[in-house]
Amino acid sequence: MPGIDETRDFVSLNIAVLTVSDTRTFEDDTSGDVLVERIEKAGHKVAARRIVSDDRVHIRGALQAWISDKEVDAVISTGGTGLTGRDVTPEAFQSVYDKEIEGFAALFHRISYDTIGTSTIQSRATAGVAGGTFLFALPGSPGACKDGWDEILVHQLDYRYRPCNFVEIMPRLEEHKQRT
Repeated sequence: MPGIDETRDFVSLNIAVLTVSDTRTFEDDTSGDVLVERIEKAGHKVAARRIVSDDRVHIRGALQAWISDKEVDAVISTGGTGLTGRDVTPEAFQSVYDKEIEGFAALFHRISYDTIGTSTIQSRATAGVAGGTFLFALPGSPGACKDGWDEILVHQLDYRYRPCNFVEIMPRLEEHKQRT
């Protein structure tokens, strides 16, 4: 049965939060606030927080800065995953991936279906790994951020979660670079 293995020590991660929006500020970024609150409540550290416009260059720039920062273990974004012309978060994320985590979107949609029904089809949530950093793109609603964190990320970003989790494989994410 999946769950927390109390014989293992908790490992705190440094997680950056990125809000993608042309209209949000730190004063009204409720989705970003949801993520920050949950990250800290789980025992992790918010390593950085930014708001960037719905623009591939700006999103990619923020991601690349955090990917190259060895103090950032994971990035979670909110916003820009829909179908409108300005929604380019998935494309920006996919342009930096070393590997995509396809199961993240599938699981997010299964969970989201229970909350919003077939409307989940309009989300293009995505996840991947780049430069040893986990990258997760969630939709821009507080509810989607709650679902993504509470049902997926709180578990996969906890070293104690069994049978497996993302934290335990972090040391091996870049093992291909050690080959000669």
